[in-house]
Amino acid sequence: MAKEFKLSPERWKELKDELVYLKTVREKEVADQIKEARSFGDLSENSEYDEAKNEQGKLYSRIAEVENILENCVVIEEEIHDGKTVRLGSKLKVLDVEFNEELDYEVVGSQEADPMNGRISEDSPFGRALLGKSVGEDVVVEAPAGALHYKVLSISK
Repeated sequence: MAKEFKLSPERWKELKDELVYLKTVREKEVADQIKEARSFGDLSENSEYDEAKNEQGKLYSRIAEVENILENCVVIEEEIHDGKTVRLGSKLKVLDVEFNEELDYEVVGSQEADPMNGRISEDSPFGRALLGKSVGEDVVVEAPAGALHYKVLSISK
């Protein structure tokens, strides 16, 4: 069975728009690059042709990847969020107990994760540990460096 991707409506639209761009504008650009490179003569020693063909391979790979995501996605609709427990789409503030530091995070689907900007995947160990927690609860995340301890300070949508 194919992996199921959870996407926000915004991310779903971004991927649909990207797919249209890749299949129309970008595909034509790459075809033009190949056509131009062919005009340079001998293909066996034509680095421009090789580069254009590599670009075409990358393009078709990305098209297949985006199509797979869109075919196997579930769009997470906005629900009334009570703010009492962490769920997909929750924004939260946690306290890193070891360093006594407050951190802000948003729990998102794996396709939208960006840990460096506080967007953590619900599939990550930290994301899984947070799901279902309430304000005031302790969260322990098992990491290669040892257990990490956090406390949920606030939850919002």
